[in-house]
Amino acid sequence: MKCQLCDGKYRKRLVPHTQYYRGELVVIDHVPALVCDKCGDTLYEPDTAERIEEIISSRKKPSRTIPVYEYSEALVGG
Repeated sequence: MKCQLCDGKYRKRLVPHTQYYRGELVVIDHVPALVCDKCGDTLYEPDTAERIEEIISSRKKPSRTIPVYEYSEALVGG
């Protein structure tokens, strides 16, 4: 499929999906997606988008946790 943004081609990839849900950062790894090989635009099939919403709204315990760092202007420049 051709990208409408840059005329690149979409390729099937497994990508991490990140979003905020109720004030919490949620990361879902290995999500099937179509990713443009030029600009990186990412598309999800409708069933994949539905599954993402199911995973996030289920509020099950995550399979692992990761550190999240806050970017702060106070830290820039030393």
